[in-house]
Amino acid sequence: MISDFYKYQAQTTPHPLAMEISHAEGCYIYDNNQKPYLDFVAGVSACSLGHKHPKVVDAITAQLDRYLHVMVYGEYIQEPTVALTKLLASLLPKPLEMTYLTNSGTEAIEGALKLAKRVTGRSEIIAANHAYHGNTMGSMSVMGYEERKQPFRPLIPDVRFINFNSVEDLQYITNKTAGVILETIQGGAGFIEPTNGYLQKVRQRCHEVGALLILDEIQPGFGRTGKLFGFEHYNCIPDILVTGKGLGGGMPIGAFTASSEHMNQLKDQPKLGHITTFGGHPVIAAAALATVKEIVESHLMEEALQKEQLIREHLQHPLISEIRGRGLMLAAMTTSADITNEVILKCQEQGLILFWLLFEPKAIRITPPLTISNEEIIKGCDIIKSVLNSISA
Repeated sequence: MISDFYKYQAQTTPHPLAMEISHAEGCYIYDNNQKPYLDFVAGVSACSLGHKHPKVVDAITAQLDRYLHVMVYGEYIQEPTVALTKLLASLLPKPLEMTYLTNSGTEAIEGALKLAKRVTGRSEIIAANHAYHGNTMGSMSVMGYEERKQPFRPLIPDVRFINFNSVEDLQYITNKTAGVILETIQGGAGFIEPTNGYLQKVRQRCHEVGALLILDEIQPGFGRTGKLFGFEHYNCIPDILVTGKGLGGGMPIGAFTASSEHMNQLKDQPKLGHITTFGGHPVIAAAALATVKEIVESHLMEEALQKEQLIREHLQHPLISEIRGRGLMLAAMTTSADITNEVILKCQEQGLILFWLLFEPKAIRITPPLTISNEEIIKGCDIIKSVLNSISA
């Protein structure tokens, strides 16, 4: 199997981890030797309820017995798709009331950028340095990391970059700006939180000049930070909200949400202003509906903040300089990139799955399922500390 993996499946890096998976359940992934690995990554923040959560599996199974794909998005009335968008509207503040479902987060970013241009009639987009919003051409255009963009230029024009958390840079948001796109918490940059009311100040500046604020909650959304949406921590409601990852409970999904007044501008002049074949797929919508209900109706969100404190308490080590982030969206910063690499690789050997962040080489990603137990957290932290001890010995 491993030779076929390298021969036939396109690779994303020169050195993939290449662990052959047998099955996964709860907070564990098993290889073909039936060795269990405690999952501290959750498919990069995607598996909110862990692996094979029974309520998600039951929802998928029930929908499989009814119908799969039947028509391109937005034409037929499909019960799970409508129910999901209605539930999201009930959980979001005004004016976020209408949702467009896509197949992935990066597709939702594309739709959000188009919507900002369509609503304002402007072309300029403001993004943040060290931002990551996906890897399609529009999303890459608002990525704040030139080394990854350069081989694919030319990209979309009229994109300008500002520094996250810089109030001085807000002057660059003007009446030429269609939209400002920011991650509520910068992910690839190292889980950087907004400080000193930064998002509120961006919100105010957008209001002053008539630009739309787009918040990317593909990672922070759906309970990971201890609230249903990350922006709730910072008292800033966007004009367009982008979600994905944890919304699907392990299934591929993305979404962008705005007011009905704004969203309706994508359906005419021209018609099909945004279109997808498989977005809003009924099986995936059913999985997402079950996932959101479980997050909202359980104590997982409040427990995420308690589990954050448990991780901070049990992950103190001289080689860890700080732990960034909030809830179960955390980055343990080591004192060097080499140490981080060694920790991630050696922890996998010892049965713990960790991962990197895109642009911060010292960061160890810690984004376990929201369902992880306190005992599993302590077990994972003990493995990390054991590896760090072996490095420092």
